[in-house]
This record gives sequence, structure tokens and C-alpha cells, in this order.
Amino acid sequence: MFIDEATVNLKAGDGGRGCAGFRREKFIPLGGPDGGDGGKGGDVWAVGDENVGDLERYQYSPNVNAENGGKGAGRQKTGASGKDAELRVPPGTIFYSTETGAFVAEVLKHGERVLLLRGGKGGLGNLHFKSSTNRAPRQFTYGEEGESGEFNMVLKTIADAGMVGFPNAGKSSLVSILTPARPKIGAYPFTTLHVNIGTLKYPERYEVLKLADIPGLVVGASENKGLGHKFLRHIERCKVLVILIDMAGTDGRKPVDDYKNLIEELSLYSKELVEKPIIVAANKMDEDVAVKNLKSFKRKYPKLDIIPISCLSEEGIDALKEEIYIQCKKSFSA
Repeated sequence: MFIDEATVNLKAGDGGRGCAGFRREKFIPLGGPDGGDGGKGGDVWAVGDENVGDLERYQYSPNVNAENGGKGAGRQKTGASGKDAELRVPPGTIFYSTETGAFVAEVLKHGERVLLLRGGKGGLGNLHFKSSTNRAPRQFTYGEEGESGEFNMVLKTIADAGMVGFPNAGKSSLVSILTPARPKIGAYPFTTLHVNIGTLKYPERYEVLKLADIPGLVVGASENKGLGHKFLRHIERCKVLVILIDMAGTDGRKPVDDYKNLIEELSLYSKELVEKPIIVAANKMDEDVAVKNLKSFKRKYPKLDIIPISCLSEEGIDALKEEIYIQCKKSFSA
């Protein structure tokens, strides 16, 4: 199951305690103070890792603590610094404070490191309290407490192209043809219940693009109806949108109305979505009624970039794959 939200409790390490020690060596029985400082507590970092697919691990293990700093020691030895804690997250993960709801941090790239919480400073050893009037101080300080907090983690998938459509339009079938992904396929609404990420491979160009398939939309999705806008955020970062239309009108809907309603829902959620390059994949062209409907569709929307396809016969699949590549590359260079 694809987990794109999680709440975590994070705690940076506390600083180590300073040492109240005195120099004791042969022939120097009454040496001065030599207590070392405590070590710094470990920090908490978010680290982008493209090998991590979602936030599942943090839903079941929400508590992450960095290591405390070590205690100071005699001979002015500073305690060991605490080991940092790393949250390895998919690129596109955003952190919000649960207390205020405010944006805290965002991880966008593989290998990117973002500091979430700082570890506490180590305490001072008694060497720091030596003075002309206090030759043998026994004072020391405890380390500072590390920062802590509760965060909501939200994943907005980073993919090159995003596919949207109404239930039963054939999105899962198309994804299984275009990419190695194997989503569940069935002749009933909401077969897809979570986001599928597939890879479009172009061996002759030695390139790979990512395709995000979100669960089928319904009218009112922007108002959180059906599966709601929970999944629409996963196409916010896409460069290109592929809108899949059931040109055969299998569920009794008109293809022209499907496109109009989909664009309206996307626009209500975010106007920036409908400003992206759009490719219309006209599916089920193996059916006679689809050929007739496509003519009416083109008359209604003459300026659209339309690729006729059939997931059954795989007609037009290569052309669609090539058009996705072309439009993505145009967006990259823009």
C-alpha cells in the first residue's frame, strides 16, 4: 500500500554533561581542574533517497531519536558527539509542524540533506570555572536539551508526467503497457486506490521518465468527493499531464463532457495544473463508436494534442510514448 502521509515524533540528542575532574599524576598530587566538556547531541536530518518509495516506515515507526552526547572526562577530554538521526524520505517530501501547521522543510533531490532539529550543546567541565579566587572549582554544567517536535510528513510525488482520468478509462491498463509497473486492473470503478509510479524507458536515448498514475477522479474531486483531492497533489510537480479519455463512452458518459469535467476539476484544485502541457490519450479506439466520437471530440477541441490509442490492440502506444517524451523535454528546456 502506498503511504503518502505520516506523523513523526522527533528528538535531537541532548548535550553530554561536563566533568568536574582534577589532575592527578605521580609527583603532582594536587593538580588543578582538568574536567572536559560534554559532547554535542546528535542532530535530526531529512535525507532525500530515490530508493525509498513512500512514507510507510514512518507510519509504523513514528519515533526517531538522535543520540545524546557523551560525558566529559578528566585530562580535558571532551565527550563524544552523539550520532545524528537521518529520516530517509522520497524526494518531494514536505514537513509541517503539527503544532502550528506551518511549513518547516522540503526535500526535493536525491541526496539532499535538510536539518530538522539541532542537538544540544555539551555542558562545561570545571576547567572553565577556574579563577584566581577559585583554584579548585567543582562546578560543571549539564548539557543543553536537544530540540524536539512533532511533524506531519506529506509526499508530493516528483514525476515527469502525470496521468488522470475518470474511473474505468483504462489508466491502469495503459500504465501496465507503457511501464514495468503492474497496477491492479478490473472492470469496476476505483480499481486503483493509490498512486502508481512507473518508468517510461527510452533505450535508444538512454533515458528514463517517471509516470504517475493517480486514482480515477469523479466530479467533485476538487471538493474532496470520491477519493478526493488527496491524490491530486501527486501531479502538482509533473511537467506534463496525460488526460485519458474513454472515447467509446463505456459508462454512458460523453467523451467531450469527460474532458470538460476533468479540466474543471483540475482547475478548481489548482489553476497551475491546467496551464501545463496536456496530451489527450483517446482510448478504446478499437471500438467503432470511438471512431465516431473522436471526430466529434476533435471538432469540439481542435487545438488539443490528441493521440488515438487502444490498450486492447496497443494501437498508438508508441506514438503516445514518443509524444510524452517530446513534451517533457520541451518543459525541461523551457
